Amino acid sequence: MILVRQFVRADEQGRKKVYNFYLAHVGFINNWDLVDGSAPYIVGPFLWKTDRRPLYALAKSDSLWKRRIAIISTFYFIRQNDFSDALKISRLLLDDEHDLIHKAVGWMLREVGKRDKTAAESFLRTHYRKMPRTMLRYAIERLPESQRRRYLLGRI
Repeated sequence: MILVRQFVRADEQGRKKVYNFYLAHVGFINNWDLVDGSAPYIVGPFLWKTDRRPLYALAKSDSLWKRRIAIISTFYFIRQNDFSDALKISRLLLDDEHDLIHKAVGWMLREVGKRDKTAAESFLRTHYRKMPRTMLRYAIERLPESQRRRYLLGRI
């Protein structure tokens, strides 16, 4: 949380230092709360106007926490109404076996849906049959009951 505060207050050079320090010490970011409280406030803003390939490397990592950092970092982009990376990384993580990734991806898909219902529903219609149940439930949580039921029953 100290790094988040430092990042917010820093100039460009300072932000780069915080971002690099964060990634160099990602082994110490070892629970969902640390990821969720830092990734969209450090990694997301740092990569906002630059090359986002580091997110894809994180998404392909063997580390649960790196994969979660990848998807949760896109929350910053989603808040800027940029859904592309969130949807691409969600696609990469469809087969992930960990429930903490299922929850994170579902959450980001729900956030996309709050801002662009069409984009979220397009993703869901394409992938809902393959999505782990927890991911799907998180993603459709705010949809009308009848629509949620159709997704859960596979009748879209």
